[in-house]
Amino acid sequence: MESIYWLLLFVVLLGIEILTLGLTTIWFAGGALAAFAAALLNVELVFQLLLFAAVSLVLLFFTRPLAKKYLNLKTVRTNAESLEGRHARVTETIDNIQAKGSVTIDGMVWSARSGADEEIIPAGVLVKILRISGVKLIVEKSEEEKI
Repeated sequence: MESIYWLLLFVVLLGIEILTLGLTTIWFAGGALAAFAAALLNVELVFQLLLFAAVSLVLLFFTRPLAKKYLNLKTVRTNAESLEGRHARVTETIDNIQAKGSVTIDGMVWSARSGADEEIIPAGVLVKILRISGVKLIVEKSEEEKI
């Protein structure tokens, strides 16, 4: 009778995974399938439960990172995220101490601050965008400008 319950759990978990496509229950469905196989071999319920937990955890911890890495290849960064790593031109001298500075990228003007507080970056210099903090771009001089 236990094998029916494991099979039912497998089907339910697989159904949830198909509906959500979030890589959340597939690992436990694998554990349920292993426990189902053990139940068919008349293994004690305690060992079925241990097998379910062990297989589920092994699948979760060892295959999930690989699956996320290879299944999310077509993730495209959008909006502000896509600016990180790109280059922009300073339009107003960047001075963190005076809290001023701006850059232009893709025809848009952004407030900007230097990644190093003591560094002043003059207008006209090419900078690399390190990250975004609120509505300001955090930048550093581009390698081409440092030469």
